[in-house]
Amino acid sequence: MKRFAFLTGLVGLFCICGGRPAKADGQKIVSVYAAGTLAAPFRQLDRLFEQLHPGIVVQPQFGGSVMMAKRITELRHQADVFASADYHVIPNFMFAAPGRKAFARWYVGFVGNAITFAYTPTSKFAQEITSNNWYRVLARPGVQIGRSNPNTDPSGYQILQMLRLAQKFYGEPGLEAKVLANAPPTDMRDTETALLSALQLGQIDYLAIYRSNALQLGLKYLRLPASIDLSDPKDATIYKTVNIDTKNGTFPGRPIVYAVTIPTNAPQKSLAAQYIKLLLGPQGQAIMAKNGFDAITPAYGVHIAQMPADIRPMVKPWPAW
Repeated sequence: MKRFAFLTGLVGLFCICGGRPAKADGQKIVSVYAAGTLAAPFRQLDRLFEQLHPGIVVQPQFGGSVMMAKRITELRHQADVFASADYHVIPNFMFAAPGRKAFARWYVGFVGNAITFAYTPTSKFAQEITSNNWYRVLARPGVQIGRSNPNTDPSGYQILQMLRLAQKFYGEPGLEAKVLANAPPTDMRDTETALLSALQLGQIDYLAIYRSNALQLGLKYLRLPASIDLSDPKDATIYKTVNIDTKNGTFPGRPIVYAVTIPTNAPQKSLAAQYIKLLLGPQGQAIMAKNGFDAITPAYGVHIAQMPADIRPMVKPWPAW
């Protein structure tokens, strides 16, 4: 078995820490907790925000969305902004529930994405794999697939949703199990971005990941039908026919929509609102589009009346899926 635990551990540590400067005298900190797949565009957004707000330092931390939400709700971390790769994470883990106070009361869906498998020219069978035969190629002996943990990261359960949808789409019983046989827990991490170096170094052959990451890094990726890759709200009725059970509950298939909110315990709520306003505006959406995400304009909103006043005009009610 290929060994890359130490390497991916270092990558994961970098993703969590975010690599931002410590607070200096006279500076205010805006703390952003976000999905690992948002690291590249959010670092660009952070720099722009700091330029527009002299004296403000943005300190991001990136990781699996479920894991990051639990840092806020269970470990009581004080984040000013929280952004998830799956909008379900915010109501499921941060809204008020029996035995849990509210850590969020609203959220905004700001971009879309697609789930896929990325690979490199040196991946096994890279010259043979196509959008038609991919599930047979990924099930071949000797193929090694990396993926994220469905208990910590949305892409972990979204790839399982996609495989289950593909099983129906192609009429191939056992498709999911055959592919997952080459994606054992030893090749699983808390967030898929922790495995990018392993893919690029050839320590794994394929990586279950978001299309945006593949585009950012110039990786090859599978262009899958919209009816299985969770990218198109028009196919929401198809997506919801599959459910994935995790330690955190059952997740139904839904269109991939990234969502953002301001936690109720945020120290810098006013600055957080300005950060989200920048994210939803033309400059922020341009950054997201440049990094391979699908723009949502105007953004989708849940509990709009509870949002900061500056954000409300930038959103419309969430579609009924």
